[in-house]
Amino acid sequence: MTPQQRVQQHFQHSIASLHETQSTQTELVCVAADRMTQALLQGGKVLVCGNGGSAALAQYFSALLLNRFDRERPALPAIALPADSVALTAIANDLQYKSVYAQQIRALGQSTDILLVLTSGRNSANLREAVSAAYDREMPVIVISCEESGNVAEMLQSGDMELRVPVRLGCRSQEVQLTILHCLCDLIDVQIFGEEL
Repeated sequence: MTPQQRVQQHFQHSIASLHETQSTQTELVCVAADRMTQALLQGGKVLVCGNGGSAALAQYFSALLLNRFDRERPALPAIALPADSVALTAIANDLQYKSVYAQQIRALGQSTDILLVLTSGRNSANLREAVSAAYDREMPVIVISCEESGNVAEMLQSGDMELRVPVRLGCRSQEVQLTILHCLCDLIDVQIFGEEL
């Protein structure tokens, strides 16, 4: 296979992943946006976490809410739990790595908030602990997962929700997660601030 064919294959696989997700998850994306919007309108905030590339997406999503998506508007409260390296390393050193998000949620989370978990891998003890901590704070949970990350989604309770990207490969999952996050930002903006004229 030539380099050009490999590049074309990556684009084709990405497009196929996006298309399949669009056909199965559109309604759930709308419901997730509505739930986040309601939390924000009731004075809550969005706490978001993930590992690896999903941690980067968590920080990006938080920045889009705090600053702007595609238009000027007031800031919306969001906290990217992977962003504070001092807190992460202190918690991991003094407690355990699996507590790096849970400890922050127990300190910062309120029942009016919502926890958004991004996952594209298996065996994420820290994400499972984050979900447990959210329940300790009576926070609802939304998980954006993939076919390989059911160990977090299996914890969800009634009233929570999972958006499952129908792909196995982590990089493809994160490409689709990015598009979903953009959709969430757009829908939240429209629901809170109205459509742009």
